[in-house]
Amino acid sequence: MSAAAELKTLLSARPRRTLAVAESLTAGHVQARVAAVPGASKYFLGGITAYSLDEKVRHLGVNRAAAKKVNCVSAVVAEEMARGVCELFGSDVGVATTGYAEPSPADGVAAAFAWWAVAARRSGGSYRLRHGRVECPGELRTEVQAIVAAAALAELVAFLRER
Repeated sequence: MSAAAELKTLLSARPRRTLAVAESLTAGHVQARVAAVPGASKYFLGGITAYSLDEKVRHLGVNRAAAKKVNCVSAVVAEEMARGVCELFGSDVGVATTGYAEPSPADGVAAAFAWWAVAARRSGGSYRLRHGRVECPGELRTEVQAIVAAAALAELVAFLRER
């Protein structure tokens, strides 16, 4: 069973849960994988691709000062994006990606990598969070996007299995 198909099973179980996606470097690849499964509209509320700091702050509630220090690429930024997309769409679960799709010598980045994060609402308004890093040395930009999208989806499924 594909990760997206398993995601459908997990989110459609009782009680039914909803999902929203916040992406940066994956530029819609996670959303496309989620929506590729028939019936996704029953649990997938939507997503946002926010590349710039301003958009991450405006739409996802990312802390501007902290994000600026790390060029919007950190575990904390990914977690803020995951929580923020839950707030934006009113979803039970959010998944987010942020990173470098290719080396960026100006930023001291020798190889592509990304952070993913998952957030699930708890009663009382707090969130259960998890994050991780995906390394993609030597991969081309589009391959990095695909690798990170697949990893984020797989981690989301693993996270939901534990719940």
